[in-house]
Amino acid sequence: MNTLVTHPEENGPYPVILFLMDAPGRREELHDMASRLGTAGYYVMLPNLYYRRLREFDMSSSGRDEMFEHMHSLTNSMVCDDIRSLMDFAAADNAAREGKLGCVGYCMSGPFAFSAAAAFPDRIAAAASIHGVRLCVDADDSPHLSAASIRGEMYFGCAEVDEYAPRQMIEDLATHLAASGINYRVEIFPGTEHGFVFPLRQGKYHRDSAERHWERLLAMYDRCL
Repeated sequence: MNTLVTHPEENGPYPVILFLMDAPGRREELHDMASRLGTAGYYVMLPNLYYRRLREFDMSSSGRDEMFEHMHSLTNSMVCDDIRSLMDFAAADNAAREGKLGCVGYCMSGPFAFSAAAAFPDRIAAAASIHGVRLCVDADDSPHLSAASIRGEMYFGCAEVDEYAPRQMIEDLATHLAASGINYRVEIFPGTEHGFVFPLRQGKYHRDSAERHWERLLAMYDRCL
C-alpha cells in the first residue's frame, strides 16, 4: 500500500492522522493538502487505497468509468484492514506518537473514516467525513449502523447541494446520530457543491468554505489528540 507520509522535521513525535483520498485518487492536490495538515504538527499518512488494483491512478488518462470501477471495488471492511496496517506502520516510526490518532475521509472515503472510528474506538479519537457519500444507506455495511461504538469525536462537513450525498441522507444520518449518544457534529456549508474543498475542482471549489473546513479539522484535532 504505497503511502505518502509527511510530518514536521523537528520536535516530534507527532499525533498520527490518516488522510483518506477521494475517488480520483492520490495526486499533487491531495499531497499539498496532506502537507498542509502535517505542517500544523501532525504525522499524516495518505495511502493509495487502490493499491490492490494498480500502483497509481491517473484520472486524466483513465477517465470516470475506470475511477468508478476502482471506487466500487472497496468496502468499509477492506479499508479498515488497511487502516490497521497503517497504524502498525506508524507504531514502528519514531516520528509518530503513540496513542490516540485522527482520521479524515473525503467523498468516497467519508464512510471509511466513519467506519474506522467505530472499528477502532480505543485509537481513533477524532474522525471527519468531508462531503462523504453512503454514510446512512440501506445496506448491511452502512457505517451508521455501528455509530454507537464510536468513543471519539465525529464531524460531518456536508455540501448544501450534493448529488452523491443527498440532503435526505444527511437528515436521516443526523436523526440516527441524535439517538446514538455519541459526540458528533453535522454541518452544512451554504452555497457549496460536492468537492468544494479541492482547490483544483473547477466550478466546485468554494474558498471560504474550504478554509472553514480546515478550521474545523484543526480545532477538532487540537481538542482530541
